[in-house]
Amino acid sequence: MGEKLRLRSNSNEEAQPRLRLAIQKEGRLTEQTLSLLHSVGLEFESYKQRLFSTCYNFELDILYSRDDDIPEYIASGTADLGVVGQNLIFEEGVDLAELLPIGFGHCSLVVAVPKESGITEVKQLAGKKIATSYPKSAQKFLSSQGIAADIITLSGSVELAPHLGVAQGIVEITATGSSLILNDLVAIETILNSEAVIAANRDSLAHPYKARNIERLMVRIKSALLARQSKYIVMNAPKVALARILEIVPGLKSPTIVPLADPDWVAVHTVINEDVFWDVIEQLREAGAGGILVVPIEKLLN
Repeated sequence: MGEKLRLRSNSNEEAQPRLRLAIQKEGRLTEQTLSLLHSVGLEFESYKQRLFSTCYNFELDILYSRDDDIPEYIASGTADLGVVGQNLIFEEGVDLAELLPIGFGHCSLVVAVPKESGITEVKQLAGKKIATSYPKSAQKFLSSQGIAADIITLSGSVELAPHLGVAQGIVEITATGSSLILNDLVAIETILNSEAVIAANRDSLAHPYKARNIERLMVRIKSALLARQSKYIVMNAPKVALARILEIVPGLKSPTIVPLADPDWVAVHTVINEDVFWDVIEQLREAGAGGILVVPIEKLLN
C-alpha cells in the first residue's frame, strides 16, 4: 500500500510541475530581485554559493544564473520565468514574453565616441571600428541604419577601447553616464532604453497548471510594486474645499470621505503615486487641506 501511495504521489508531481524562475546570481539586479521576491512572501535560501533554491511556501524553484544566460534559459524552457534586463533580451533576440517591468535595472544601450573625435552622427562611424560587449545589438542597429562597420567584441573595459586605439566608437550599456564622462566619451545615439522585466516562456504560459501559478505569482508581484509606487494619505479639509481637493486626488477609484466632529470639516483618505507626491501635497495645502498624514503601503491590490 505504501509503495502504491508513493507512486501515485510521483505521478501527481509530474502532472503538476513546479515553476522555475531564473535570476541573476551576482550583479546589479541581484539584491533588488531578492528583495522583491522576499517582499511577496516567498521563503527560500539565498547566498552566493547557491545555484538552486526551493521555495518552501510556493510551487517555485529559483535558478541562480549568469545574466546573459537567462534569456536563453527562458526561451528554451529550462526556466519558466526569469528576471532579466530588456537589453539582454534584445541582444539575444530570443522569443519570449515580457510580462511586467519591475522598476529597477534602468540603463540605456548607447553609441558613444571620444569628445574630441568630431563625430556627431552614427553615419560617421561607417567603415570604422566599433567596440562592444553587445555585438548582436550593435550589428542589428547598424544594419537598420544601413551602416557597415567593423564590430570588435570585448568582454570588459569597453570604454577604454577608443583611447587604446582599438576602436573609434563603442556600443555599450550606461546607467548614469558617469563611466562615459570619466573616459571622455559622449553618447551620440541611444539604441535602447532598458529596465529589468519578468519574462516568461511561451509554452509555460500555455500550460494550464503553470499558467495558473504564474498568474498567482504575478498578482503578488504587481501588488508589491504598486505599493512601492504609492502612498496612503489622510488629511483634514473644510467642506468648501472638497471639490477642489477631489480634483487633485481622485484616488484609485474614489477617495474615502469621513465626517468629523466639526460639521464643516471632513477627513479625506486616498492613495497617490510616489512620482507626483510632493507636487500633489503642495496643491492640497494650497487648496486648504491640513493635518496631512502620509503612511507607507506594504501591499496594494488594485
